[in-house]
Amino acid sequence: MKGGSARRIEQAKIFFAELGKISTRSQFGGYGLLADGTMFAVVAEGELYLRATESLEPVFRGRGMTNMTYLKRGVPMTMRYYRVDERLWSERQELSALALQAVREARKEIKVRKRRKGRLKDLPNIDVSLERLLWRSGVQNIYELRLLGAEQAYLRLLEQQKSLGIKILMSLAGAMAGYHHVALPRWRRKELTEWFDATIVIIPSGFEARTEKRVFRQHINN
Repeated sequence: MKGGSARRIEQAKIFFAELGKISTRSQFGGYGLLADGTMFAVVAEGELYLRATESLEPVFRGRGMTNMTYLKRGVPMTMRYYRVDERLWSERQELSALALQAVREARKEIKVRKRRKGRLKDLPNIDVSLERLLWRSGVQNIYELRLLGAEQAYLRLLEQQKSLGIKILMSLAGAMAGYHHVALPRWRRKELTEWFDATIVIIPSGFEARTEKRVFRQHINN
C-alpha cells in the first residue's frame, strides 16, 4: 500500500468509525472502504471517493465533487464515486453525514440488485450480442451507458466492430429512453440523424467517423 493511500485510509477510519467496523479490500486499482461489510468509498492514489447512487449523485455534483476515473484494460471508465476535496475534509460533520448517506444508499442499492440484476440486455433493443459488444467497449452497466450517451457509446462500439450503422445508434438511444428504436420521438430521431450525418462521412471504401481525438473507418459491402 502506497504511503499517500495508507495515510488517507487511516484518516478515513478515524473519521468514519461511527459508521461501523471499517475494513478495506482491493478495488479499482485502489482500496475499497467498507462499513460492516458495505462498500461506501474508495481510496486511490491518496484520494477518497464516496460511492454514489442515482439519488446521491445530484447532491455530490451540487457540491462540485468530480467522478473517479479508472483504467480498465486501458479503457478509461467513469465511476460512480466522487472525490472528497480538502475543503470537505475540513467540514467533518458534513463529510460524516454524506458518508452515512453513502452507506445507507449503498445498502438499499444492494437489496434492489438482489431482486433485479439490471443487466444491459434488460433494456429495450439490447440483446446478448450487443450487450457483449458494449462490455468489450468498456460499457459494463446501464449507468455507464447513460453517462456516456448514445452518441459516445456508438463511437466506442465502432472501435470494436466496423459494420455498425445508424440503426445501432437509434437502438442505444431508445434503450436509454425505454423505447423500441422505432418508437423514438421524432425530434430525437432527427437529432440523432443530424449527428450521424455530421459525424459519419461516406467515402468510396466505406464510412469515416471523425472526432477530435480519433478517426474510425467503417467498411461496407457494396
